Amino acid sequence: MRLLSAFVLVAAAGPVLADDTAAPKPPPGFTALFNGKDLSGWQGHIDMNERKLPEERRKALAGQRNKRMAEQWSVEDGVIRCKGGRDGVSLQTAKDYKNFELMVDWKIDEKGDSGIYLRGQPQVQIWDSDHLGDNLRADAGLGSGGLWNNPPGTTGKQPTKKADKPVGEWNTFHITVVGDKVTVKLNGETVVDGGDLVNYWEKGKPVPAAGPIELQFHGDPLWFRNVYIKELP
Repeated sequence: MRLLSAFVLVAAAGPVLADDTAAPKPPPGFTALFNGKDLSGWQGHIDMNERKLPEERRKALAGQRNKRMAEQWSVEDGVIRCKGGRDGVSLQTAKDYKNFELMVDWKIDEKGDSGIYLRGQPQVQIWDSDHLGDNLRADAGLGSGGLWNNPPGTTGKQPTKKADKPVGEWNTFHITVVGDKVTVKLNGETVVDGGDLVNYWEKGKPVPAAGPIELQFHGDPLWFRNVYIKELP
């Protein structure tokens, strides 16, 4: 009878322990942007130019984007998953951020392509750069982490080294944004040091002081987890 009672207690405790394990555990000073259960706090993207639309048009567009977001993005086993396909939308924080440190784990398939938007600006590159078609492109094999949309001559457009793990394995970004400068660490290696955060939407103008963080949809399957942020003064 005692053995049976002990078994019942252990069985009852099992799910509680599993739930505790699945809950996000931010590093000291960080908060979780993803709760491990659903996409609360996230929305279908509205880019920085689309924010200028009249309110009614912007709300209608937001409704369309959120519907498409729900078709493409989901949460499975504590992981954000994008199934890929055509005509998708990126996943964007509902809140804007100024200066911050961002930590995020990501994973892609072979030939996968994605990125992380900072203050609504594209993007810290995520991709399988070893498989770029004919492999004759100048950026083939350089790895992830570069500020892909930076114009030529700006700092940080290409990563200084390749620090990606093999395709299909989890990678970790630690991205710091202060003012108009970005530092990117990939799997503990600094691949961009004080790169330029450039205003993509209004060329030549200063980068906005605040904007959303975005997980880019590029048509490929994607996985993200452990999304943590620390806002900086």
